[in-house]
Amino acid sequence: MSCKAADVHNLTACCGFTWFFQFRNFHGQRTGDILEQTVFQRGVFFFFLALFCISIFLLGNLIAPFTAIIVLGVVITNIFRPFFNGFAKRVSPRMAAVITCIIVFCVVFIPVVFMVGILSKEALGLYNLARDAVFSNQLIQVLENTRALDRINDLLTRAGVQKTMSWQELLSPVSELGKIVGFSLFQQARFITSNLLTLVFYFFLMLIVVFYMFMDGHRFIQYLYDLSPLQDAHDKKLIQKFNEMAGAVLIGNGLGGLIQGTAGGLMFWFLGLNSPFLWGVIMGFMAFLPIVGIGIVLVPTAVFFLLKSSVITGIGILLFYAVLSWGVEYIFKPKVVGDRVAMHPLIVFFAIIGGLQVYGLMGIIYGPLIATLFLTLSDIYFSSFQSMVEPAKPKKFINLRS
Repeated sequence: MSCKAADVHNLTACCGFTWFFQFRNFHGQRTGDILEQTVFQRGVFFFFLALFCISIFLLGNLIAPFTAIIVLGVVITNIFRPFFNGFAKRVSPRMAAVITCIIVFCVVFIPVVFMVGILSKEALGLYNLARDAVFSNQLIQVLENTRALDRINDLLTRAGVQKTMSWQELLSPVSELGKIVGFSLFQQARFITSNLLTLVFYFFLMLIVVFYMFMDGHRFIQYLYDLSPLQDAHDKKLIQKFNEMAGAVLIGNGLGGLIQGTAGGLMFWFLGLNSPFLWGVIMGFMAFLPIVGIGIVLVPTAVFFLLKSSVITGIGILLFYAVLSWGVEYIFKPKVVGDRVAMHPLIVFFAIIGGLQVYGLMGIIYGPLIATLFLTLSDIYFSSFQSMVEPAKPKKFINLRS
């Protein structure tokens, strides 16, 4: 190779080597810039996320005192939606919302105030009966005529147990429970009637929620869809199950409880028993529980009449209970609600009991809704996310909705 050719070759090699290092330096600088931008962007994102969580926490504190009002407003909106849709075909949406809110006021508020007034009087009557031991004395007299406890005491004596039981000792907890329940219901009813202005204020707040849910409910729902990181199909499933369970609780269980409570109260009135309205209200609430139901009131009543040798009346009460419960549970509710919100009775039972324990009276609504949220999220996990978390585990879904 000549000197000139060697020079050209060396120059080419030198230029290529220099270009290679320039390329590496350029890409190293770009990679560093990208890493710096990535770290900066992550820092900005986490700062934004912290501010966003703080804003959610503060907003939650603002609306926490009105959670019950908002939930009731959303539930009532779904119940009265057919009325609004019917009126909206003839008048403007704003006027349809106003008319529907007036119907809600007439259907919900006026009967509630009327019922609370009667309930306070009968609850006070129940407390007085329990305090004066009127009913317990009658029951003790009936039970003593059976001489069942004398036989039990004889058996205990033969077994070497010297403790002698009496009906007075055994029924004293029942009398105390009657006093507690009666006085508690009386206090609650008196508190509501003495704070009627507060009740009216909160009810009109709920009507405001209902009005704007009729007008802009679809916008709120779409906003939640856009805000949620879940797929739209999952968001729609959550909203759909929420609406279905809320409707089932207030329409299915509510109307079912109203039917059973009204029928039970009328039966108590027909038999001449004390406080028929109060016992009707109690049976209406007990009807929400899928396992015990109104049997917790009617079965002891039937046993009481059987012990009094009123066999026909006792058997009639048991037949009345069986026909009423079977008709509501297996004929009325399936026709009104269907099987879309089927849930295992044990889950419903503890959801309502736990809801009452934690949230008070609103727990009748909150408990099933929380259980529905858990079951729906479980369905989403099994269908979409279990394969990501447990890829080797075979898909096997156990249905707890029936």
